[in-house]
Amino acid sequence: MPRALADCPAPAKLNLFLHVTGRRADGYHLLQTAFQLIDHGDLLHFETRADGAIRRVTELPGVPAAADLCVRAARLLQDAAARAGRAAGGADIALDKRLPQGGGLGGGSSDAATTLIALNHLWQTGFNRAELMALGLQLGADVPFFLFGANAFAEGVGEALRPLATPERWFVVIEPGVMVPTAAIFGAPELTRNSKPVKMSDFSGNPEGFQRNDLQAVAASRFPAVADAIEWLSAHGNARMTGSGACVFCPFDDEAEAARVLRQVPPRWRAWQAKALRRHPLADLVDDGKQRN
Repeated sequence: MPRALADCPAPAKLNLFLHVTGRRADGYHLLQTAFQLIDHGDLLHFETRADGAIRRVTELPGVPAAADLCVRAARLLQDAAARAGRAAGGADIALDKRLPQGGGLGGGSSDAATTLIALNHLWQTGFNRAELMALGLQLGADVPFFLFGANAFAEGVGEALRPLATPERWFVVIEPGVMVPTAAIFGAPELTRNSKPVKMSDFSGNPEGFQRNDLQAVAASRFPAVADAIEWLSAHGNARMTGSGACVFCPFDDEAEAARVLRQVPPRWRAWQAKALRRHPLADLVDDGKQRN
């Protein structure tokens, strides 16, 4: 009998700050950032198949199934299970896409992580959290964070994670209506790449002192819509860009205040309100213990 999991959340993330501290010989940038999960994201639905096929059963404009991170994650898990001598089936994957592409919210990475979590559970392949994170890193630097299970202080290329306590807050997020290509921002010659490294305790002791995103100036200069959204939202608080853009957010201590600002967002932008999460909604589906024999 097929097994199914429906309405599996793939939450968005916000970068509360993002510093570029260097560049490795292989071209990857060294970062420091604070990842914050929020209660807004994509939804995925899974049903197992006995024939071993991986099928995406919903369309995603501009993204062929073979390139979809959900499909790639499922096939990666199949291969890992086969190498470990464990049985893995197939799956139909339906994606309810709510997060914008090229928004800096980690949508594709979160979708991949939710796929790994859900199918590891449905197929009973028995990989623990550390093993899933190692698989996820093959798909992208942000994927391990969404498998980590909690908010995190991240270093390296974003894969070196430590749990981070963050305050209960609400956020207003604006989608400026442009898709910002990550590679173009990181490849920009004017990008600052020498921010001084900080300690996690520096951020924890003074989170309001960490509001800079080193990628923001580059994205804002190349995409005027991003600059416009930052300027408008900055009138209401400490607005900044998340990731490499394009989305812009502002934190609020009071839910009513966030709702008030949301009502004022000009209609030319899509905007929404979200609450900070302490843990990933699917964290309990992942085993933190030792590898299965």
